[in-house]
Amino acid sequence: MALLDVKHLTKNFGGLTAVSHVDMTLENNELVGLIGPNGAGKTTLFNLLTGVYEPSEGDVLFEVNGKEERLNGIAPYKIAGKGLSRTFQNIRLFKDLSVMDNVLIAMNAKNQEGFFSTIFRLPAFYKKEAGMEKKVHELLHIFELDKKVDTLAKNLPYGEQRRLEIVRALATEPKILFLDEPAAGMNPQETADLTDLIRKIQKDFGITILLIEHDMSLVMEVCQRIYVLEYGQVIAHGTPEEIKNNPRVIQAYLGGEI
Repeated sequence: MALLDVKHLTKNFGGLTAVSHVDMTLENNELVGLIGPNGAGKTTLFNLLTGVYEPSEGDVLFEVNGKEERLNGIAPYKIAGKGLSRTFQNIRLFKDLSVMDNVLIAMNAKNQEGFFSTIFRLPAFYKKEAGMEKKVHELLHIFELDKKVDTLAKNLPYGEQRRLEIVRALATEPKILFLDEPAAGMNPQETADLTDLIRKIQKDFGITILLIEHDMSLVMEVCQRIYVLEYGQVIAHGTPEEIKNNPRVIQAYLGGEI
């Protein structure tokens, strides 16, 4: 049983089919790429997998305790609570909140304390808060943001904002992390650092990662398998080496070279 099993997934917007009969599987602790040109349907597919859109056809099945659970029609926050977390192509931080508060909000969504202990500030509430702050500091240390806990998110350099968004997603303790163009807007050094970081996340956190990215060197370097979309359909799937040598992929997306 796959960790995530996508079957014949389709999304229609009026007369436009943005995603058409996509089949995809994600296994435990693997790093998978999703590539294709602008308009291929990559982000729409992410939105279907994370509950932003409801499929017109097909199923999204998630393995929970040895059983498949259908995610169709479930609200995004409930899907996140089940272990599917994501970042966005356009950074969506709470810009006027601190680095610490951005991560605490995400962690609170995953670890809600009881109603009465929260309202009346019982000892259990403070114990939980202290434990969460400790975990946030540990996460921020891994991503070299621990010295900026009080910095407002909007005052971070662009690359650090990207890292903070990944930290916030990891704070929900996901089984699958969806990264939507994490290298967008980065300079070559920031992209190189991100490449190392993605590898470290998979190794240290032991989670599955699905990565949308236009930077082919990054995708080919870190991904174990790659899916290629064209006009909402999967036209190729395989290892980086197989994708590199796929004539249709080369002609359609890579301009004859990689």
